[in-house]
Amino acid sequence: MSVGHNSRVATIDARQLRQSLTRYGKPSNRRGIAELAVTLLPLVALWIVAWLTFVRGHWWATLLIAIPSAGFLVRLFMIQHDCGHGAFFSHRSANDWVGRVIGVLTLTPYDFWRRTHAIHHASSGNLDLRGIGDVDTLTVREFLARSWWGRLRYRIYRHPIVLFGIGPAFLFILQQRLPVGLFRAGWQPWLSTMATNAAIALIVAVLIWFIGVKAFLIVHLPVMLLAASIGVWLFYVQHQFEDTLWEGDRTWVQQDTALYGSSYYDLPALLRWFSANIGVHHVHHLCSRIPFYRLSRVLRDHPELREIGRLTLWESFRCIRFTLWDETGRRLVSFRDVPRIEDERPAAE
Repeated sequence: MSVGHNSRVATIDARQLRQSLTRYGKPSNRRGIAELAVTLLPLVALWIVAWLTFVRGHWWATLLIAIPSAGFLVRLFMIQHDCGHGAFFSHRSANDWVGRVIGVLTLTPYDFWRRTHAIHHASSGNLDLRGIGDVDTLTVREFLARSWWGRLRYRIYRHPIVLFGIGPAFLFILQQRLPVGLFRAGWQPWLSTMATNAAIALIVAVLIWFIGVKAFLIVHLPVMLLAASIGVWLFYVQHQFEDTLWEGDRTWVQQDTALYGSSYYDLPALLRWFSANIGVHHVHHLCSRIPFYRLSRVLRDHPELREIGRLTLWESFRCIRFTLWDETGRRLVSFRDVPRIEDERPAAE
Protein backbone atom coordinates (compact mmCIF):
# COMPACT_ATOMS: atom_id res chain seq x y z
CA MET A 1 0.00 0.00 0.00
CA SER A 2 1.42 3.36 -0.99
CA VAL A 3 -0.30 6.42 0.40
CA GLY A 4 0.27 10.10 -0.18
CA HIS A 5 1.48 12.42 -2.90
CA ASN A 6 5.23 12.34 -2.46
CA SER A 7 7.93 9.75 -2.91
CA ARG A 8 8.97 9.82 0.74
CA VAL A 9 6.11 7.55 1.79
CA ALA A 10 7.24 3.95 2.20
CA THR A 11 5.20 0.81 1.68
CA ILE A 12 4.74 -0.86 5.05
CA ASP A 13 2.23 -3.39 6.33
CA ALA A 14 0.80 -1.40 9.23
CA ARG A 15 -0.90 -4.37 10.88
CA GLN A 16 2.23 -6.48 10.92
CA LEU A 17 4.30 -3.55 12.15
CA ARG A 18 1.87 -2.93 14.99
CA GLN A 19 2.34 -6.48 16.22
CA SER A 20 6.11 -6.16 16.17
CA LEU A 21 6.01 -2.88 18.11
CA THR A 22 4.21 -4.34 21.11
CA ARG A 23 7.59 -5.39 22.55
CA TYR A 24 8.36 -1.73 23.24
CA GLY A 25 5.21 -1.26 25.30
CA LYS A 26 6.25 -2.24 28.83
CA PRO A 27 6.60 0.85 31.06
CA SER A 28 9.43 1.30 33.57
CA ASN A 29 8.20 2.63 36.91
CA ARG A 30 11.69 3.88 37.80
CA ARG A 31 11.98 5.74 34.51
CA GLY A 32 8.47 7.13 34.93
CA ILE A 33 9.27 8.57 38.37
CA ALA A 34 12.48 10.11 37.02
CA GLU A 35 10.70 11.68 34.04
CA LEU A 36 8.00 13.08 36.31
CA ALA A 37 10.59 14.53 38.68
CA VAL A 38 12.68 16.25 36.00
CA THR A 39 9.50 17.81 34.62
CA LEU A 40 7.53 18.81 37.70
CA LEU A 41 10.35 20.04 39.96
CA PRO A 42 11.82 22.52 37.43
CA LEU A 43 8.30 23.78 36.70
CA VAL A 44 7.70 24.51 40.39
CA ALA A 45 11.15 26.10 40.74
CA LEU A 46 10.60 28.34 37.72
CA TRP A 47 7.19 29.38 39.04
CA ILE A 48 8.74 30.46 42.34
CA VAL A 49 11.55 32.32 40.59
CA ALA A 50 9.02 34.07 38.37
CA TRP A 51 7.07 35.18 41.42
CA LEU A 52 10.22 36.45 43.15
CA THR A 53 11.22 38.49 40.10
CA PHE A 54 7.72 39.97 40.00
CA VAL A 55 7.92 40.91 43.70
CA ARG A 56 11.20 42.72 42.99
CA GLY A 57 9.57 44.67 40.18
CA HIS A 58 11.18 42.84 37.26
CA TRP A 59 7.92 41.91 35.54
CA TRP A 60 9.68 41.61 32.17
CA ALA A 61 11.85 38.81 33.59
CA THR A 62 8.70 37.14 34.89
CA LEU A 63 7.31 37.06 31.36
CA LEU A 64 10.57 35.68 29.98
CA ILE A 65 10.53 32.89 32.54
CA ALA A 66 7.06 31.97 31.27
CA ILE A 67 8.65 30.57 28.09
CA PRO A 68 10.61 27.67 29.65
CA SER A 69 7.83 27.23 32.22
CA ALA A 70 5.34 26.67 29.41
CA GLY A 71 7.70 24.08 27.95
CA PHE A 72 7.71 22.12 31.21
CA LEU A 73 3.92 22.42 31.48
CA VAL A 74 3.55 21.03 27.97
CA ARG A 75 5.82 18.14 28.95
CA LEU A 76 3.71 17.55 32.04
CA PHE A 77 0.64 17.31 29.82
CA MET A 78 2.44 14.73 27.69
CA ILE A 79 3.05 12.66 30.82
CA GLN A 80 -0.66 12.93 31.57
CA HIS A 81 -1.25 11.81 27.98
CA ASP A 82 0.88 8.68 28.48
CA CYS A 83 -0.93 7.97 31.75
CA GLY A 84 -4.21 8.07 29.83
CA HIS A 85 -2.91 5.36 27.52
CA GLY A 86 -1.68 3.26 30.46
CA ALA A 87 1.84 3.72 29.13
CA PHE A 88 3.61 5.64 31.88
CA PHE A 89 3.49 3.28 34.86
CA SER A 90 3.00 -0.48 34.92
CA HIS A 91 -0.10 -0.28 37.15
CA ARG A 92 -3.33 1.28 35.98
CA SER A 93 -4.11 2.90 39.34
CA ALA A 94 -0.73 4.67 39.32
CA ASN A 95 -1.36 5.96 35.80
CA ASP A 96 -4.85 7.14 36.69
CA TRP A 97 -4.03 8.94 39.92
CA VAL A 98 -0.92 10.62 38.59
CA GLY A 99 -2.95 11.62 35.53
CA ARG A 100 -5.70 13.07 37.71
CA VAL A 101 -3.27 15.16 39.77
CA ILE A 102 -1.51 16.44 36.67
CA GLY A 103 -4.92 17.23 35.16
CA VAL A 104 -5.43 19.84 37.86
CA LEU A 105 -2.22 21.61 36.81
CA THR A 106 -2.99 21.36 33.08
CA LEU A 107 -6.68 22.32 33.57
CA THR A 108 -7.62 19.06 31.84
CA PRO A 109 -10.03 16.68 33.61
CA TYR A 110 -8.16 13.40 33.30
CA ASP A 111 -10.94 10.79 33.14
CA PHE A 112 -13.04 12.90 30.80
CA TRP A 113 -10.07 13.66 28.56
CA ARG A 114 -8.94 10.03 28.54
CA ARG A 115 -12.35 8.97 27.25
CA THR A 116 -12.52 11.55 24.46
CA HIS A 117 -8.91 10.86 23.51
CA ALA A 118 -9.67 7.15 23.23
CA ILE A 119 -12.47 8.06 20.81
CA HIS A 120 -9.97 10.11 18.83
CA HIS A 121 -7.61 7.14 18.55
CA ALA A 122 -10.45 4.81 17.61
CA SER A 123 -11.75 7.07 14.84
CA SER A 124 -8.79 9.14 13.63
CA GLY A 125 -8.79 9.46 9.86
CA ASN A 126 -12.40 8.28 9.52
CA LEU A 127 -14.38 10.87 7.57
CA ASP A 128 -17.66 9.51 8.91
CA LEU A 129 -16.63 9.68 12.59
CA ARG A 130 -15.33 13.22 12.93
CA GLY A 131 -16.24 15.45 15.83
CA ILE A 132 -14.66 14.28 19.10
CA GLY A 133 -11.03 14.97 19.94
CA ASP A 134 -10.29 16.45 16.51
CA VAL A 135 -9.61 19.80 14.93
CA ASP A 136 -12.85 20.37 13.00
CA THR A 137 -12.15 19.71 9.33
CA LEU A 138 -14.62 19.95 6.46
CA THR A 139 -14.32 18.34 3.06
CA VAL A 140 -14.35 20.62 0.02
CA ARG A 141 -17.81 19.30 -0.86
CA GLU A 142 -19.14 20.07 2.62
CA PHE A 143 -17.63 23.55 2.55
CA LEU A 144 -19.18 24.36 -0.82
CA ALA A 145 -22.57 23.11 0.38
CA ARG A 146 -22.61 25.61 3.25
CA SER A 147 -24.24 29.03 3.13
CA TRP A 148 -22.04 32.11 3.00
CA TRP A 149 -22.49 32.46 6.75
CA GLY A 150 -21.51 28.83 7.32
CA ARG A 151 -18.40 29.29 5.16
CA LEU A 152 -17.49 32.48 7.02
CA ARG A 153 -17.81 30.78 10.41
CA TYR A 154 -15.56 27.96 9.28
CA ARG A 155 -13.02 30.41 7.87
CA ILE A 156 -12.99 32.28 11.19
CA TYR A 157 -12.58 29.03 13.11
CA ARG A 158 -9.64 27.99 10.93
CA HIS A 159 -7.89 31.37 11.13
CA PRO A 160 -4.49 31.01 12.89
CA ILE A 161 -5.34 33.69 15.48
CA VAL A 162 -8.43 31.75 16.49
CA LEU A 163 -6.99 28.26 16.11
CA PHE A 164 -3.74 28.88 17.98
CA GLY A 165 -4.54 31.93 20.09
CA ILE A 166 -8.15 32.42 21.16
CA GLY A 167 -9.10 28.77 20.71
CA PRO A 168 -6.54 27.20 23.08
CA ALA A 169 -7.35 29.75 25.80
CA PHE A 170 -11.07 29.03 25.42
CA LEU A 171 -10.49 25.26 25.37
CA PHE A 172 -8.34 24.97 28.48
CA ILE A 173 -9.77 27.77 30.61
CA LEU A 174 -13.49 27.56 29.79
CA GLN A 175 -14.58 24.63 27.62
CA GLN A 176 -12.93 21.94 29.73
CA ARG A 177 -14.83 23.08 32.79
CA LEU A 178 -17.75 21.04 31.42
CA PRO A 179 -17.73 17.54 29.85
CA VAL A 180 -18.46 18.92 26.39
CA GLY A 181 -19.31 16.09 24.01
CA LEU A 182 -20.13 13.64 26.80
CA PHE A 183 -23.03 15.38 28.54
CA ARG A 184 -25.16 12.23 28.32
CA ALA A 185 -22.38 9.70 28.89
CA GLY A 186 -23.19 9.07 32.55
CA TRP A 187 -21.81 10.39 35.81
CA GLN A 188 -18.10 9.65 35.32
CA PRO A 189 -17.30 12.52 32.90
CA TRP A 190 -19.16 14.89 35.21
CA LEU A 191 -17.38 13.62 38.31
CA SER A 192 -13.98 13.92 36.63
CA THR A 193 -14.68 17.44 35.41
CA MET A 194 -16.25 18.78 38.60
CA ALA A 195 -13.60 17.23 40.87
CA THR A 196 -10.86 18.76 38.72
CA ASN A 197 -12.65 22.12 38.77
CA ALA A 198 -12.91 22.01 42.56
CA ALA A 199 -9.20 21.21 42.93
CA ILE A 200 -8.27 23.99 40.49
CA ALA A 201 -10.46 26.48 42.37
CA LEU A 202 -8.88 25.50 45.69
CA ILE A 203 -5.30 25.88 44.43
CA VAL A 204 -6.05 29.19 42.72
CA ALA A 205 -7.77 30.52 45.84
CA VAL A 206 -4.82 29.55 48.07
CA LEU A 207 -2.27 31.08 45.70
CA ILE A 208 -4.25 34.31 45.37
CA TRP A 209 -4.59 34.45 49.16
CA PHE A 210 -0.83 34.28 49.58
CA ILE A 211 0.52 36.28 46.63
CA GLY A 212 -2.44 38.34 45.38
CA VAL A 213 -4.51 38.39 42.20
CA LYS A 214 -2.12 40.53 40.18
CA ALA A 215 0.93 38.42 40.97
CA PHE A 216 -0.95 35.22 40.21
CA LEU A 217 -2.16 36.50 36.83
CA ILE A 218 1.24 37.88 35.81
CA VAL A 219 3.12 34.76 36.90
CA HIS A 220 0.76 31.98 35.85
CA LEU A 221 -1.55 33.21 33.09
CA PRO A 222 1.20 33.68 30.46
CA VAL A 223 2.52 30.18 31.22
CA MET A 224 -0.92 28.63 30.82
CA LEU A 225 -1.78 30.53 27.65
CA LEU A 226 1.55 29.82 25.97
CA ALA A 227 1.45 26.13 26.93
CA ALA A 228 -2.12 25.84 25.64
CA SER A 229 -1.17 27.34 22.27
CA ILE A 230 1.89 25.08 21.97
CA GLY A 231 -0.21 22.04 22.84
CA VAL A 232 -2.87 22.83 20.25
CA TRP A 233 -0.17 23.47 17.64
CA LEU A 234 1.43 20.10 18.31
CA PHE A 235 -1.93 18.36 18.06
CA TYR A 236 -2.73 20.24 14.86
CA VAL A 237 0.50 19.32 13.10
CA GLN A 238 0.08 15.67 14.06
CA HIS A 239 -2.87 15.24 11.70
CA GLN A 240 -3.31 18.42 9.64
CA PHE A 241 -0.55 17.99 7.07
CA GLU A 242 -0.92 17.82 3.30
CA ASP A 243 -0.31 14.12 2.76
CA THR A 244 -2.30 12.84 5.70
CA LEU A 245 -4.79 10.01 5.18
CA TRP A 246 -8.55 10.14 5.57
CA GLU A 247 -11.00 7.46 4.45
CA GLY A 248 -14.74 6.91 4.47
CA ASP A 249 -16.06 4.33 6.88
CA ARG A 250 -16.26 1.62 4.21
CA THR A 251 -12.56 1.78 3.34
CA TRP A 252 -11.16 3.03 6.66
CA VAL A 253 -8.58 0.75 8.29
CA GLN A 254 -7.44 1.88 11.72
CA GLN A 255 -3.83 0.68 11.43
CA ASP A 256 -3.32 2.33 8.03
CA THR A 257 -4.75 5.70 9.04
CA ALA A 258 -2.80 5.53 12.31
CA LEU A 259 0.51 5.11 10.48
CA TYR A 260 -0.09 7.17 7.35
CA GLY A 261 -2.57 9.69 8.72
CA SER A 262 -0.31 10.87 11.57
CA SER A 263 2.86 12.86 11.08
CA TYR A 264 6.44 12.33 12.20
CA TYR A 265 7.27 15.81 13.48
CA ASP A 266 11.07 15.76 13.31
CA LEU A 267 11.89 18.46 15.85
CA PRO A 268 15.29 19.63 17.14
CA ALA A 269 16.52 17.69 20.18
CA LEU A 270 15.53 20.28 22.80
CA LEU A 271 11.99 20.59 21.45
CA ARG A 272 11.73 16.80 21.22
CA TRP A 273 12.53 16.63 24.93
CA PHE A 274 10.00 19.28 25.95
CA SER A 275 7.30 17.70 23.77
CA ALA A 276 8.15 14.22 25.12
CA ASN A 277 8.58 12.74 21.63
CA ILE A 278 4.92 13.35 20.80
CA GLY A 279 6.16 14.25 17.31
CA VAL A 280 6.71 10.54 16.66
CA HIS A 281 2.98 10.52 16.35
CA HIS A 282 2.58 7.94 13.60
CA VAL A 283 4.23 5.34 15.83
CA HIS A 284 2.20 6.50 18.84
CA HIS A 285 -1.09 6.14 16.96
CA LEU A 286 -0.12 2.74 15.67
CA CYS A 287 0.84 1.46 19.15
CA SER A 288 -0.31 3.87 21.87
CA ARG A 289 0.98 1.71 24.75
CA ILE A 290 4.60 2.58 23.96
CA PRO A 291 5.97 5.03 26.60
CA PHE A 292 7.17 8.30 25.09
CA TYR A 293 10.76 7.64 26.16
CA ARG A 294 10.88 4.54 23.94
CA LEU A 295 9.57 6.15 20.75
CA SER A 296 13.04 7.32 19.71
CA ARG A 297 14.27 3.74 20.10
CA VAL A 298 11.53 2.56 17.75
CA LEU A 299 12.82 4.98 15.11
CA ARG A 300 16.38 3.73 15.59
CA ASP A 301 15.29 0.11 15.21
CA HIS A 302 12.94 0.87 12.30
CA PRO A 303 14.63 3.61 10.22
CA GLU A 304 12.04 3.21 7.47
CA LEU A 305 9.55 4.96 9.77
CA ARG A 306 11.60 8.17 9.62
CA GLU A 307 10.31 8.93 6.13
CA ILE A 308 6.58 8.42 6.72
CA GLY A 309 4.73 11.69 7.22
CA ARG A 310 7.96 13.47 8.10
CA LEU A 311 7.76 17.19 8.80
CA THR A 312 10.62 19.42 9.89
CA LEU A 313 9.96 22.43 12.08
CA TRP A 314 10.24 24.75 9.08
CA GLU A 315 8.02 22.59 6.88
CA SER A 316 5.35 22.39 9.55
CA PHE A 317 4.47 26.07 9.23
CA ARG A 318 3.08 25.34 5.76
CA CYS A 319 0.42 23.23 7.42
CA ILE A 320 -1.38 26.35 8.62
CA ARG A 321 -2.85 26.90 5.16
CA PHE A 322 -4.34 23.39 4.86
CA THR A 323 -7.98 23.74 5.87
CA LEU A 324 -10.12 21.36 3.79
CA TRP A 325 -10.00 17.71 2.76
CA ASP A 326 -10.19 17.22 -1.00
CA GLU A 327 -11.91 13.85 -1.43
CA THR A 328 -11.00 13.67 -5.11
CA GLY A 329 -7.32 14.58 -4.74
CA ARG A 330 -7.12 12.77 -1.38
CA ARG A 331 -5.15 15.48 0.34
CA LEU A 332 -5.60 18.55 2.49
CA VAL A 333 -5.91 21.79 0.54
CA SER A 334 -6.22 25.50 1.27
CA PHE A 335 -9.14 27.86 0.79
CA ARG A 336 -7.30 29.26 -2.23
CA ASP A 337 -7.48 25.86 -3.90
CA VAL A 338 -11.27 25.71 -3.74
CA PRO A 339 -12.02 27.64 -7.00
CA ARG A 340 -9.63 25.40 -8.94
CA ILE A 341 -11.10 22.26 -7.43
CA GLU A 342 -14.61 23.53 -8.14
CA ASP A 343 -13.69 24.13 -11.80
CA GLU A 344 -12.19 20.67 -12.11
CA ARG A 345 -15.05 18.98 -10.34
CA PRO A 346 -17.27 18.15 -13.34
CA ALA A 347 -14.34 16.56 -15.17
CA ALA A 348 -13.23 14.66 -12.09
CA GLU A 349 -16.72 13.38 -11.41
